[in-house]
Amino acid sequence: MELADALNLADLEQIAASRAPTPAWDYYRSGAHDEVTLRRNCEAWSEISLHYRVLVDVSRRSTATTVLGQELASPVVIAPTAFHCLVHPDGELATARAASATGTAMILSSLSNTAIEDVAPQTQAPLWFQLYVYRDRGATEELIARVEAAGAQALFVTADAPLLGRRERDVRNRFALPPHLGVRNLLPSGYEELPTDRPDSGLASYFQDLIDPALSWDDLAWLRSLTELPIVLKGVVRPDDALRAVDAGLAGVVVSNHGGRQLDTSPATAEVLGPIAEAVNGRLELLVDGGIRRGTDVVKALALGAGAVLLGRPILWGLAAGGQAGVERALGMVREELDLALALCGCPDLDSLGPDLLHPGAGV
Repeated sequence: MELADALNLADLEQIAASRAPTPAWDYYRSGAHDEVTLRRNCEAWSEISLHYRVLVDVSRRSTATTVLGQELASPVVIAPTAFHCLVHPDGELATARAASATGTAMILSSLSNTAIEDVAPQTQAPLWFQLYVYRDRGATEELIARVEAAGAQALFVTADAPLLGRRERDVRNRFALPPHLGVRNLLPSGYEELPTDRPDSGLASYFQDLIDPALSWDDLAWLRSLTELPIVLKGVVRPDDALRAVDAGLAGVVVSNHGGRQLDTSPATAEVLGPIAEAVNGRLELLVDGGIRRGTDVVKALALGAGAVLLGRPILWGLAAGGQAGVERALGMVREELDLALALCGCPDLDSLGPDLLHPGAGV
């Protein structure tokens, strides 16, 4: 199958699987332990029904929205994922160009193969940055300063990875980066290389050696003191944690279980998004990721209270399948499906989405 023949994200996944090297493909597709949460993320969206409206004028529709003060063509944002150069030589550069071409935001991973200073000029769309906090707080401070200087417009702090979840596919492959690739954002601090001499995943060893497992709520004030950028906490699955983020003055939270790659048997994000949205009651930006594969999933997420969704693995499928064009195709597929779903739900725009689409009578 060629890129032009792909009808949906599953087709892109099939193309990517045939082209990506086995260790890279296993790294991208793996979940923690038995991969229960990995599977459940997708299943939970499919189990939600849409109670559509009829006889609504949907001749004109819009998928446009605003997230963190930034205008986006659709509520589908590129999630932070590591090591894009494993499947395409242009890596994060191609992904950034696709974000620009489609008018959506990209969240660049701390663990990108391309430094933010090189990625930023490739997109005119919003560029946000995902941060892991290192044991070396000086290195973390320097990275935040560079991120801000490069023009990033928000900081997404990952909260659910004090250690790396055990991904057994990576352990079997003794996952490590090829010699020509590294964690380029950490090159100035000397933390560019993943270990290659461990009897385990090189990335798991990297986390154990360098990422700070002592990060706590008390550190958020320190992070806020380092930057004027809005800070979003990524990896929340509990309403009480979301409320602590409100109290800490954060700009938002991402309801996320790290794509099922951290704590296996943690809840699917579709199952916890609604209670979290009810708890925060609009007091911060609410985003969600995990298992979103169709435009109808986006409708359900927004109806549950999210302002936008993050798309992770499908972006990598598109990148492997066709570089920038493949990423654009992945984003375009979901946006086209979203537009159709809006029409069929009787919703001309995103503001029309509400809980009555999920629970009949809730909007009456």
